[in-house]
Amino acid sequence: MRDEELLSLLRRAADAVGAAVSGQHRLGASGLRPTQYKADLLADAAALDVLHAGGLRVMSEESGATGDGELTCVLDPIDGSTNFDRGIPFYSVSMCVLDEGLPRCALVRNLATATSYEAVRGAGATRDGAAVRVSAQSALDSSIVAFSGLPARHGGWAQFRALGSASLELCAVADGSLDAYAVVGSSRLSPWDYLGALLVLQEAGGTIRDAEGLELVEASSVRRRPVGAASAVLCDAVIELVSAP
Repeated sequence: MRDEELLSLLRRAADAVGAAVSGQHRLGASGLRPTQYKADLLADAAALDVLHAGGLRVMSEESGATGDGELTCVLDPIDGSTNFDRGIPFYSVSMCVLDEGLPRCALVRNLATATSYEAVRGAGATRDGAAVRVSAQSALDSSIVAFSGLPARHGGWAQFRALGSASLELCAVADGSLDAYAVVGSSRLSPWDYLGALLVLQEAGGTIRDAEGLELVEASSVRRRPVGAASAVLCDAVIELVSAP
């Protein structure tokens, strides 16, 4: 399957998710497992219908590994589920297609605004069709940093945010709206939370690494501490900050 065909498939899946959850706020928890909402299940079913029909194997936060195919789509049907349930307009569907274990193409769409980030390995990243690039920031004391989890102390950044959707926060680093993003404290993320944005950020010229030096590209339920930044220098500074006792 060509790259453009894969992106078209991801767009159709994102459209299906958007239609399935439109107006479905405050449905509450699914009762099936902690932190899962009823809307997550609606979104998952809609995405799976499209992705399976397109011949992809899927690794989803909500339903695990399903389907057959040489290519695997790592899927978070709603990244920022609590935001969605509460009606806070910062939540996304995030998808990353892995080809022989490496990210090949990705789509992250803010379902509240329809803003879409896309990336193809070696071909750059876009926001609503326009090329994006990370900021030129390399100094922590001039940076706006977003966090998942609670920082133990002020680390010298200029400002910080905690917005509740890792994929969108990393994409905000990719387009220069934020300078860095980090998982701190006891917080941990799984690959479906960040893989789509990982490729977007890398293709926008940014750096992303795990704070503990672990492999980030996985199609399983491992837990990681990704740190993404506009530059390798800034990434080093943020990792040093979040790794300090």
